[in-house]
Amino acid sequence: MPCYLPGAVHGLRSRVEIKDAVVQLFSHHTSAKPILVPAVVEPLVVFVLAGSAIVEEREIGGSWQAVSVKAGDFFLTNTDEPYEMRWTTHECETFEVMHVYLGLSYINTAAKEYLGPISLPVVFKDVSGGQDETVRSMLHHLKHEVLEETEPSFLLIGGIVQALAVHLIRAYLCSSGRSRNPSALQAYKLRRVVGAMHQQLSQDFNLHFFAKVANLSEFHFSRLFKASTGFSPHRYFIRLRIKRAQHLLLQTNMSVIDISAEVGYSSPSHFSQVFRREVGVTPTDYRR
Repeated sequence: MPCYLPGAVHGLRSRVEIKDAVVQLFSHHTSAKPILVPAVVEPLVVFVLAGSAIVEEREIGGSWQAVSVKAGDFFLTNTDEPYEMRWTTHECETFEVMHVYLGLSYINTAAKEYLGPISLPVVFKDVSGGQDETVRSMLHHLKHEVLEETEPSFLLIGGIVQALAVHLIRAYLCSSGRSRNPSALQAYKLRRVVGAMHQQLSQDFNLHFFAKVANLSEFHFSRLFKASTGFSPHRYFIRLRIKRAQHLLLQTNMSVIDISAEVGYSSPSHFSQVFRREVGVTPTDYRR
């Protein structure tokens, strides 16, 4: 994110390395020129620490949506598409924000407790300029522990981040998953199909195979799968491939060529094209 935002990023005084989470502080002044915010695999929480601003966001090429924010407000972003944003600070004041990226380990742990063992990508509602006393309290505690404590507690930091993930799952999940749409796949079939997809990421997409796993015709399988997940089977399969590639780019030293083969793309250039379309940046830029 520091590569995209024009403000100054503050170093963490305590140099705390948080497992599976990232905390960054930024100071901004007015940014009239739109910036491109890349899609990220981790949910991003942006918390306003000081100042106020008019923040505008839009899908690329869409209409601007403005919201007035002040200290204590927050943003929650979990988008699969890059978007643009700009902001205007009030009376040349400094606009200070904290970014918290929640690692998928925290999200998955919270989701399994709340939703049960259904292996689905968790999707949060987008929040712009929201007010939530629980979020505010947790992020103030996180900032204090990471930036101000002489000897920060890794156990406490991990507990705060995990508690934040639980709260976001409870309050901001797009679908609670507790009641099944009668026109959707049964949960056990969905788990079976998604598990099969994970096993087949290096292979070509095979609609007939996945429909057979669900014991349905291709037509009914496609309809019920989309009702369950919001995505067609092929689109969902691509998302799983790219999420796997994102994990390998961040967690391994594998080359981009090897990663492209690992997730089923024989052509690295085609892989890069799909990755850029899905994430907003190239695999190499994402790794950086």
